[in-house]
Amino acid sequence: YTILSKVHSDRNVYPSAGVLFVHVLEREYFKGEFPPYPKPGEISNDPITFNTNLMGYPDRPGWLRYIQRTPYSDGVLYGSPTVENVGKPTVIEITAYNRRTFETARHNLIINIMSAEDFPLPYQAEFFIRNMNVEEMLASEVLGDFLGAVKNVWQPERLNAINITSALDRGGRVPLPINDMKEGVYVMVGADVPFSSCLREVENPQNQLRCSQEMEPVITCDKKFRTQFHIDWCKISLVDNTKQVSTFQEVVRGEGILPDGGEYKPPSETLKSRDYYSDFLITLAVPSAIALVLFLILAYIMCCRREGVEKRNMQTPDIQLVHHSAIQKSTKELRDMSKNREVAWPLSTLPVFHPVTGEMVPALHADSLENTSMPLMQTQQNLPHQTRIPQQQSAGQ
Repeated sequence: YTILSKVHSDRNVYPSAGVLFVHVLEREYFKGEFPPYPKPGEISNDPITFNTNLMGYPDRPGWLRYIQRTPYSDGVLYGSPTVENVGKPTVIEITAYNRRTFETARHNLIINIMSAEDFPLPYQAEFFIRNMNVEEMLASEVLGDFLGAVKNVWQPERLNAINITSALDRGGRVPLPINDMKEGVYVMVGADVPFSSCLREVENPQNQLRCSQEMEPVITCDKKFRTQFHIDWCKISLVDNTKQVSTFQEVVRGEGILPDGGEYKPPSETLKSRDYYSDFLITLAVPSAIALVLFLILAYIMCCRREGVEKRNMQTPDIQLVHHSAIQKSTKELRDMSKNREVAWPLSTLPVFHPVTGEMVPALHADSLENTSMPLMQTQQNLPHQTRIPQQQSAGQ
């Protein structure tokens, strides 16, 4: 059902077109290519990764995929060859990298695609297995068990595995790393007999309704897969190539489609010159002229239409002009007085003499006029060292 081969130096393999091809890149083989550097008594277990590409190109052919889960697991090349590549040797360069010693080893895999006599198989079914990863499904024993279960429910004479695709390549999401969740895998198989009644049960209206409500459909043959494979029956795809109608449509040729055998004829080099003077006038000269006219009109209004001070005074009453002049004169005088600070101090700020002792009390300074609490005129009651004059007592005292 599948071609499974070990890796060897410049190995030739002969897969069939339309049949699943699997090639395992074993780490154990490439360990012999790198000199071991373990400590005495230790076994070398170097991390090894692989890079695969078509000779002379940076990537692989479109039908060939590669997967390696960790540097400590084997790499797998898998895919379904196409009929277009039949008879054309495909050389795949395999480069192994030792991630501990940074050494490399290169081998060539020559794929000679052969034509299959029973290809294409007219009846094809694609299953979605939820509890498998693609590298687990590519193992020969697991894939053999699945094909055996399909053969029991289908009963074909010829059954081939056509292709295997990871759910991540179909737009699926990476599963959470809990409860050993799997990403899922699509497996397409082909047979030479029509689909069995068990596979047709998914097309029943009841099952279609349950699928639309995100419920599990009722399939009688599901128990033959359930022990090892959990199949999502709502995602099964049944294709009958015997009833495929050709979708070829005649192309309606228009101005952008050349006739068969036509050649592109570029325009002639002798093109007629074009005069851009009129375009210049329309795009630059006309807007500039309009802007200039508007500027002149605005300048005339702002500068040439002013009345002037004399005309304003002539139209203003004389009494209003006198009041206005008096206000301006008073304002100017007050401003001049506020600027002149060198004026004589008032008499209230001059030194004060004590009437009895003759001592002189210091006058108030300009910097303490605002903060002092001393009155401008000191009375005899406020003077220091004042002697009280005894009053005349009455006759009774």
